[in-house]
Amino acid sequence: MAKKKTSATRLIVYLLIGLVVVVGALAGLRAAGVLGEKDTSLVVEVADIERRNITQMVTASGKIQPEIEVKISPDVPGEIVALPINEGDYVEQGQLLVRIRQDDYAAQVERGEASVLQSKAMLAQRRADMLIAEIELKRQRGLFDKQAVSESEFQRTESQFEVAKAGYEAAEYSVRSSEAQLKEVREQLAKTAIYAPMSGTISMLDVELGERVVGTSQMAGTEMMRLAKLDQMEIEVDVNENDVVNVTLNDSALIEVDAYPERGFRGVVTEIANSARVTGAGTQEQVTNFPVKIRIVDTHNLDEKEGMAASRGVRQEEVPPTPLESPNFRPGMSGTVDVFTETVRDAIVIPIQAVTVRDFNRIKAEAEASDESATPMQEVDNQEAGVQEAGEPENVVEDLRKVIFVMVDGKAQMLEVETGISDDTHIEIKSGLTGTEKVIIGPYSAISRQLEPDAAVKLEERKGRPAIGPR
Repeated sequence: MAKKKTSATRLIVYLLIGLVVVVGALAGLRAAGVLGEKDTSLVVEVADIERRNITQMVTASGKIQPEIEVKISPDVPGEIVALPINEGDYVEQGQLLVRIRQDDYAAQVERGEASVLQSKAMLAQRRADMLIAEIELKRQRGLFDKQAVSESEFQRTESQFEVAKAGYEAAEYSVRSSEAQLKEVREQLAKTAIYAPMSGTISMLDVELGERVVGTSQMAGTEMMRLAKLDQMEIEVDVNENDVVNVTLNDSALIEVDAYPERGFRGVVTEIANSARVTGAGTQEQVTNFPVKIRIVDTHNLDEKEGMAASRGVRQEEVPPTPLESPNFRPGMSGTVDVFTETVRDAIVIPIQAVTVRDFNRIKAEAEASDESATPMQEVDNQEAGVQEAGEPENVVEDLRKVIFVMVDGKAQMLEVETGISDDTHIEIKSGLTGTEKVIIGPYSAISRQLEPDAAVKLEERKGRPAIGPR
């Protein structure tokens, strides 16, 4: 009797276990969509439309440099015998920077002076010869008029006067040549002393006392030093050819310098190059950029005697003011610039990822293909519009337009829009929206490929969290 009860109990247990397994399997199949009605709605994320100011920016990187920097090279070669300055020194206009040994040039001046004196002495001698020949010519003319001398004798005397006169003129030219040579060697002597052409800081010094340098008359010459105004700094950046068309003179900019990572400095565009700077020409890595210069208008480098830079030229309030502490910029520092090219106020903006492109001809072709009641007249209209027959979607003429999708009663409604400027996260919508729609902003795969007009959509439900929607 006990054995029968045990067998019955085991049978009941097995039946219960089997029932639980079957129920679990059915629940899993239903959840997977194998059993029951399958939910084909796309899970999306939506956001509200905003009305705010939007500013378009162009971002580029470059190096800081002085606005005014003079490269100083010697005009004459020689040995440096005086170098009274060091790199980083501030110098006044007219201050001595370098002196080159003058011995050879002083000797050339002495030879030039002697050559001038010799030429003048020769000129005096030739003048005396001409006066003597002129007196002799007058005497011979008188005798010739009285027929006291022959015509040949008179002509010989006349020729001698012309020769003496030509010799006198040649001596005059020789004096001028000697004086010009003397002026040249005196200028070369003066060029052995190099003075500061302006007040500023010695930003680079590449020579030492006793070093021999080459003058600019001999090829490029030796670049000895650079003199710069460090209180007038700028940053030169390379802007891509696709972005440079948006940049104009006097555009405001925000400058971030690597040496001051937590600070921003105001700037203004002062120069845009007309010629491109091409790297990797003729290869797949070819890049075409245009150099753009942005003046740093915030106060900087106050340790220079010339004073401080004036904060001027910033037009837009998007650029925040710099802290009171003056930074100390050095030529060659790296930085990044955000140039504010255009601002639209009170614009309708949406997240930039919500805008996509759809081929309207393909959508129309698919709609016509699914409509079995299409009339012959409709087929003619399709051909005139460039829409091919069903079964040939690859031959449809593309009609690409910018669109967004909005969520209306659980369905995705496609709207064609006209876009304007954009910043890093949002884009301006000029037409196509009223400002009250719920715009679908994700996921990217759904917006770029999966969403179609009137497609079923739903907001994702997460445990313990509300559906992804407007924030």
